[in-house]
Amino acid sequence: MLRSFLDRYRLAFKALPVVIAVAVGKVTFTWLGWELFDLNPLYTGLVTGNFFLLGFLLVGVLADYKESEKLPGELAASVETIADECMILYEDRQAKAARDCLDHLTLISDGVRTWLHRREETVIVLDRITRLNSFFLQFESLTQPNFIVRLKQEQSAIRRMVIRINTIRETSFVQSGYTIAQLTTLLLIVGLLLAEFGGSGPELFLICLISFVLVYILLLIKDLDDPFDYNGDTQLGAAEVSLAPLDHLQERLARHVRFVDDAATN
Repeated sequence: MLRSFLDRYRLAFKALPVVIAVAVGKVTFTWLGWELFDLNPLYTGLVTGNFFLLGFLLVGVLADYKESEKLPGELAASVETIADECMILYEDRQAKAARDCLDHLTLISDGVRTWLHRREETVIVLDRITRLNSFFLQFESLTQPNFIVRLKQEQSAIRRMVIRINTIRETSFVQSGYTIAQLTTLLLIVGLLLAEFGGSGPELFLICLISFVLVYILLLIKDLDDPFDYNGDTQLGAAEVSLAPLDHLQERLARHVRFVDDAATN
């Protein structure tokens, strides 16, 4: 329960040190008399403009995030579709190649899971997908051509999804947009520290609140930009895509292999 709480509010905890620093800085600036200018109505426009820019970036990364949520499930479905065809072929012809293909699909599933945790290179995963060709070649003499066509379509879909995931992981959304958003947020917070508010508590609270929201949105955008931010067994971000479909796929493939083995011994 504590882990779930920490994961849910991970970004808030990351933003909290900045808010504390802003509060301490504002109190210090007021005490030292470093508030150099009066509050100006232009500040409202600056805050609004900065939120507009952050909103634009957030909408952009959300589009990729929504697509990323579907990829593990679709990838698992394509792998299991090939496994189903192998099961059909084995039940019909007791083909050893079908049994070996199930083992290779298990290897692909494990490899994709390991690759997403950055413990394996992309080229190795793609090579394993390509090695399905040798099994399909053996299937040609055992089944109809449209059977092979369906398998090749699913193989292509798996390869396309792996490449898409890799592109999402390696490509940052509008890096220049991040830079200007970070710069304007920093300058806006500095301007709030240097502005004269009269030293009252409500104004200090509002400065901290604005700083918290701006920093939180920046962290959220960066987190959403890489929905597959895993390193080893550690989830680095707070908004990572669930890999549960791949975990369930591994369990189902293991059941398929046990079923085939039991059928072979009976």
